[in-house]
Amino acid sequence: MTNANIKRVKSSEIEFKDRLVSINRVTKVTKGGRTFSFSAIVVIGNENGVVGFGLGKSKEVTSAIAKGIDDAKKSLIKVPIHKGTIPHEQLGKYSGALVFLKPAAPGTGVIAGGAMRAVLESVGIKDVLAKSKGSSNPHSVVKATINALTQLRDPFTIAQLRGVDIETVFNG
Repeated sequence: MTNANIKRVKSSEIEFKDRLVSINRVTKVTKGGRTFSFSAIVVIGNENGVVGFGLGKSKEVTSAIAKGIDDAKKSLIKVPIHKGTIPHEQLGKYSGALVFLKPAAPGTGVIAGGAMRAVLESVGIKDVLAKSKGSSNPHSVVKATINALTQLRDPFTIAQLRGVDIETVFNG
């Protein structure tokens, strides 16, 4: 993820809401019997343009979730939101997962499936059309969605780069 648009955010000064995307139980068979362990994918966000995701693994579900939250705080990014939706269409890809995000009119809501919905709602996007293609593995879908969000460009910076006003960026 070496993209010029990525803006890292410090986790200390923001209040976050966390969403559990999925929990996976893993079994290891030893001579003493079966040993269970859990992995949890967690998405955190302040619902105002900041989001991060993390993976936590542990013998108990609660500690796996706590580790996931701690991991998510290390990978926070800032996402440009324009009038409750995204500024432009965007494709995101990670491994076998491919996601497509499209801006929507006010009142549309978040039209997205499970793992994508958690990420988009945590960012604070109110109206968006989204489609997940390819792999439905929650881990890959979350990473592909984050990839798409990191590629989004802020309309105000584009207007400054082009030397035009903000209306020309959207109408031109």
